[in-house]
Amino acid sequence: MSYKWPEKDPDETADFSVDWSRFLGSDTIASAVFFVDAADGTKTQVSTAQIVNNLQFIAGTVAGNVATARFSGGTDNLRYNITVRINTTQGLTYERSVILPIRNR
Repeated sequence: MSYKWPEKDPDETADFSVDWSRFLGSDTIASAVFFVDAADGTKTQVSTAQIVNNLQFIAGTVAGNVATARFSGGTDNLRYNITVRINTTQGLTYERSVILPIRNR
């Protein structure tokens, strides 16, 4: 099951978050890694300022139990599959996929 973020305009630079608080209970996020599916469907781990299929990953942050990615660009009328993988302080690893739709506004 994929979640969906609100639409992003290709000219915007914006933050998109996943709040893991209700899921993790007393556990907390130790680190987060972000992936963007390439045009051929390959799940590609992204690092600062990397561009995949015209979508630029600016940076990722963790604050409490919220993992946030900042994105710029993107191609109008494409839906990007973004995967967020977290590691917790209790040594557990979880992943969630989120759809990021791009639309000119």
